[in-house]
Amino acid sequence: MRASDNMMTGFANHFATQAVPGALPVGCNSPQRVPFGLYAEQLSGTAFTAPRAENRRSWLYRLRPTAQHGTYRPWQGAGQFRSAPFTDLPPSPNRLRWDPLPIPTDPTDFLDGLVTYCGNGDVAVGTGQGVHLYACNRSMQGRAFFNADGEMLFVPQEGAIRLITELGRFDVAPLQIALIPRGLRFRVELLGPVARGYVCENYGAAFRLPDLGPIGSNGLANPRDFETPVAWFEDVDAPVDLIQKFQGQLWSTRLPHSPFDVVAWHGNLAPCRYDLRRFNTINTVSFDHPDPSIFTVLTSPSDTPGTANCDFVIFPPRWMVAEGTFRPPWFHRNIMSEFMGLITGAYDAKAGGFAPGGASLHNQMASHGPDRASYETGITAALAPHKIEATMAFMFESRFPFRPTGFAAQAPFAQSDYDQCWDGFRKAQLPTDKDAA
Repeated sequence: MRASDNMMTGFANHFATQAVPGALPVGCNSPQRVPFGLYAEQLSGTAFTAPRAENRRSWLYRLRPTAQHGTYRPWQGAGQFRSAPFTDLPPSPNRLRWDPLPIPTDPTDFLDGLVTYCGNGDVAVGTGQGVHLYACNRSMQGRAFFNADGEMLFVPQEGAIRLITELGRFDVAPLQIALIPRGLRFRVELLGPVARGYVCENYGAAFRLPDLGPIGSNGLANPRDFETPVAWFEDVDAPVDLIQKFQGQLWSTRLPHSPFDVVAWHGNLAPCRYDLRRFNTINTVSFDHPDPSIFTVLTSPSDTPGTANCDFVIFPPRWMVAEGTFRPPWFHRNIMSEFMGLITGAYDAKAGGFAPGGASLHNQMASHGPDRASYETGITAALAPHKIEATMAFMFESRFPFRPTGFAAQAPFAQSDYDQCWDGFRKAQLPTDKDAA
């Protein structure tokens, strides 16, 4: 049976699942004696007193208590995995773009192949995010990881991966995403020779589905399309290096057994998967190009209503039917900052230079929009109904400007000529007095 054959549906639902019949206590969370001598443990993703609608927690029933471990010591691996606040470089208003992250030639697993491009906020106060890319060519072996600083949103771009977590296992392929809660232990296995993708490490409020407002009760990402794995456990007595990220630093301890020993669990704090092809796109059927907020899949709210700590936005295949309208994204300057990636195909505002596996960054109030070739196509195209197909771009949008790392700014695959894609626009010609006459 594949890891993804048995999944439970719904976003942030309260699930109950057991890998061994009778392992899940009935009627209480912490009985005096848990069935089979298992150990009860609560994993809390929010404060105990958070409002019920926002409270995230799960009860885990495992072979051993997670408190049974030795001292964590600083871990020196994954040298390009960083945390906010970033101080390598001063904040820059310049627009940035990168070619695809190269696939490594030396043996490299997910942790070793995870590199930080940019981020914002401060991990110590629970605001902002880190934006990372990964490129790897082997599975994690003899090690597991958890992130005490934030939840991790995986956006695979090349090669399927299998996520082994305390609460179950599942496969994630390009055009799907996965969300791993803060503090949950996991390892990444490859289902092919290589894997590459993007990760948003969210330090702030947990991702949730956006409110729909006037759209109504249906549309965008529907809750039923999110999938959570059933209980599955690994009873293996072999050494494992357990690595955690805590306040921006990496720490490691050695366990004599697998940490994936949860036999049963219930709750609403759990990993999940979503297929981006199931997104119910909302678009205009009259005129004008709507704001990109109509493409929001998940949002991490801030203390300012309607202004996100992070929005995860996609640009999927869709029909374009707007009449009398410039259909590509318009030129704009935005108070929100935008980190963009491309999973497959081409992005309709960039005719060249933006390749799958690449990325771009347009910070707060940076002028951007279609390149010249895309603009010329947009103003001359016949405005018949047209479907944009075979594409999937996405954006991490934030109220905070992104600060790039020194690694990303100086990488050989950073495009030093990005600004030139806007060269060559002709000056508009106003009517002369003679024309007016």
